[in-house]
Amino acid sequence: MSNKQIAKSLPSYRIYSVSKNGEKKSTWQEIGAVWPHKDGKGFNLAFAARPLEGAAIVLRAPTTKKAA
Repeated sequence: MSNKQIAKSLPSYRIYSVSKNGEKKSTWQEIGAVWPHKDGKGFNLAFAARPLEGAAIVLRAPTTKKAA
């Protein structure tokens, strides 16, 4: 997928780095996005940052934020 196609389409997933912060809390940091291939047989992942060492990589469907 070209950069122009990526810029025009919304990602199907967001990429998060999830790290434990103490016993109960986890810290979620968005680090990228995912777009499906046109043929439906794969994905392009674009990372804006690296995950911390030992962090889990989590893909989540994007949600729309409600206005306050």
